[in-house]
Amino acid sequence: MNMIFAEYLVLSSLGLGVQLFLHQTQRIQFVEVSDTAKIHCSSKENLEGGSRLFWYMRREGEKLTCIKSCLDDQNVSKFACKHETHSSTLEISNIQKTESGIYYCAFEYSSYLIFGNGTTLIVGDSYTDSSWVMLLVPFAHDIQVTGTANLACVIHGVSSPVHVSWSVSGELQEQGLTRSLKAKDGSLTLINHISVPMDTWTSGKNFTCEVKFNSSGNSVKKSTRYPAAPASECSHYIVPLAAGAGLLLLMVSLSLVFTLCPSTLGFKPRISAPPASEENQGGILYAHLDFDSRNRSRRTMQRPARGKRVKP
Repeated sequence: MNMIFAEYLVLSSLGLGVQLFLHQTQRIQFVEVSDTAKIHCSSKENLEGGSRLFWYMRREGEKLTCIKSCLDDQNVSKFACKHETHSSTLEISNIQKTESGIYYCAFEYSSYLIFGNGTTLIVGDSYTDSSWVMLLVPFAHDIQVTGTANLACVIHGVSSPVHVSWSVSGELQEQGLTRSLKAKDGSLTLINHISVPMDTWTSGKNFTCEVKFNSSGNSVKKSTRYPAAPASECSHYIVPLAAGAGLLLLMVSLSLVFTLCPSTLGFKPRISAPPASEENQGGILYAHLDFDSRNRSRRTMQRPARGKRVKP
């Protein structure tokens, strides 16, 4: 659905041959329940008093829906359009949590619609008792194969959208792409990911994902960095050899003890389980991340990373 909508936006803009662009300066807006939300839309061109202006809304996991034609005077107590020559504002009165979503202004030109870039509206508090945030970072092998590093911020168990931002050593980055999964109880799991060049990931800089659930100003931050390189070439060989030798000695000793006298120690010999393909370190999960494959089935797209849920 997202891809079809994106293609429609591109075609509606490129196929016109006009220079009319709609800009929504508020990329994200928090508002309290029962308050009035005001979403702005502007253009360098004359919007003709809003007579050809529409407002659309899309909730997480749902299709785009037209909620207001500014030419229509119906239901003005709930949705009202306020116009100026080059701008229009949608006012939503007595707003509720169910009205959280992304709002787009749209201008009708001939038989096409030109859309704005969208404003994410978050009503009330998205945090719940089951909410947690976790970072997914790539294995070193994945970076060597693709030449890029995919990092993902997983936000689990929220009631509505949240604001996610990325920074690299304090410098804000472009917004990541978000995918959502809706559970049977209505809660959402959001996966926001970014792709960075291998050189940037291995530079040793701090990568931080910040999640805001409401307008309080408080947020949850998760940070990680690429593991530091060894201090010298010698340590590159000494540390693994020493660790390997110690591990081998321990395994031999334990195998002799368990083989010769297992009943004395109260244990029964058993086959150990194979090691997991993920490594958890302090709420950061190393996993195989692949967000670039567009030809997979819907089921595959709903599982962009393999890893166990770990609370931060």
